[in-house]
Amino acid sequence: MSTELAVAGVVVIAIVVYLLLGIRIANEYERAVVFTLGRYKGLRGPGLYWLAPIFQKQKKVDLRTVTVDVERQETITKDSVTVKVNAVVWYRVSSPEKAVLQVVSYSNATYQVALTSLRNIIGQHLLDEVLKERDKINSALRDIIDVATDPWGIKVEMVEMKDVEIPVAMQRAMAQEAQAAREKRARIIKAEAEQESALKLVDAARMITDMPLALELRRMQMITEVGAEQNTTTIVMMPSEFISAAEMAAKALAAKLGSQTAE
Repeated sequence: MSTELAVAGVVVIAIVVYLLLGIRIANEYERAVVFTLGRYKGLRGPGLYWLAPIFQKQKKVDLRTVTVDVERQETITKDSVTVKVNAVVWYRVSSPEKAVLQVVSYSNATYQVALTSLRNIIGQHLLDEVLKERDKINSALRDIIDVATDPWGIKVEMVEMKDVEIPVAMQRAMAQEAQAAREKRARIIKAEAEQESALKLVDAARMITDMPLALELRRMQMITEVGAEQNTTTIVMMPSEFISAAEMAAKALAAKLGSQTAE
């Protein structure tokens, strides 16, 4: 009887230990891909769940967004300029079962796709496009990587090119081009200003031609402005018409005064 009780106790203890060994816990951001005798059974988690030891195994998958720094790549643009480019990829696992069943290492596979896609898309664009249209290239690169990794249950959220390094000789050429463009704009602005000034002078000349008195008024204004300065000697050249008109006015005034005196 004691032997039977001992055996029963050992069996109970073994069952309890077996049940305890099967207890598993998955965090809120984790999912467990469960296999029963090597075949896919389903997903478990988050929280507490139980697996049959020996018969069932699991592989946990993190569902949080992963940041991958794509190393600097030397590639050639569409206009045959050698550049060095690196990028950052943000992705997350959207389907844990696909990430485990469809690819050996989804993280390494995603990295390699991003690496080759970065080279390919740079080769499809000119250098000016790579430098000025980064947002457009980033969006296209994200779509390419997302399509390639979708069968693996990976969702690419964002791709950003960090740095674009170009040869020193090309940097000098671009700097000279930018300087030439600025000088061109400056000359155009100066020429437009001179053209506008010339048009104003033409308008003023037409006005003076139509109204000669305007020239005399402008001359008197200039005399006033010059006379305001101290220690200034001003020589005024009066036109003969103006002097003749003044003489005639003086003679007329003298004749009128003489007639009044005779009376």
